[in-house]
Amino acid sequence: MNPLSPHCLDAHRFGRARPKGFTLVEIVVVIVLTGILASSLTMFLKPATDAYASVGNRAALTDAADTALRRMADDIRRAVPNSIRSVSANCFQLVPIQVGGRYRTGPDRASDVTSCTPTTCSAPLDTTQASDAFDILSDLPRQPAKNDWVVVNNQNADDVYAGTNRAQIAAITQASPNGAPRVGDGTVRLTVTPKQFPSGYDGGRFFTVADAEQTVFYNCIGRTLYRTVATFDTGTTNSCPTDGAVVATNVSNCTFVYSPSTGMTSQNGLLWMRLELGLDGESVALNYGVHVDNVP
Repeated sequence: MNPLSPHCLDAHRFGRARPKGFTLVEIVVVIVLTGILASSLTMFLKPATDAYASVGNRAALTDAADTALRRMADDIRRAVPNSIRSVSANCFQLVPIQVGGRYRTGPDRASDVTSCTPTTCSAPLDTTQASDAFDILSDLPRQPAKNDWVVVNNQNADDVYAGTNRAQIAAITQASPNGAPRVGDGTVRLTVTPKQFPSGYDGGRFFTVADAEQTVFYNCIGRTLYRTVATFDTGTTNSCPTDGAVVATNVSNCTFVYSPSTGMTSQNGLLWMRLELGLDGESVALNYGVHVDNVP
């Protein structure tokens, strides 16, 4: 049979099938194109994803810093007048108020009689001698407890820490018709360890301080802001605690500047706070100023 005849050509064509698959050149072209496409997508998508993550980090840092500053501001606003101490550039101390009110400054001349006893007379706070009890005239939103402290007329930070104008509560007596104090004399009578208090501010103002929270420090150590509860005697030193309850982490810097007297009357202080937080290359810095009422 002639090998060039149509029959031989058909037999040759159908007898041997063509190979299937990719050639090496095709594979190389696909790899190159895929790499170019991936690089292009990365170039456009990575900045967007990084920006999204950065916004999330900054938002979290801002929220943490704002929460910490507001937490400190709450304590500052309820501090005993003139009790804030700036121990260092990144540490301050204060005495938190539990409750406040007005005490009796003079006897009840309408109801007291010559023969009345301490259990039936009114009990004003006598600042000319040591006193162990006095009547509270104002309603208290929160009643102090035994072993809490009474502070009167704190005009200097050293006084409340040294104990010049504070005494510990020994007992609390509710007003009753036949007991002390009488219903008309006040809402509560406080019995305290004998103390000669200084002359109070006009109106007979006093404050109480919880024994469990005599004084509070805020201090930045390393990358952490701590809130530490301490005793009064720590106010006579120039050092800050190095631990406590964590208020904020990732702290890169914090600064506290206290001006004890600002304005025309010199009765208002200002505590300026700056808190900087940083994480994963992102950072935020917030400033917060708190006015302090230093009228004792």
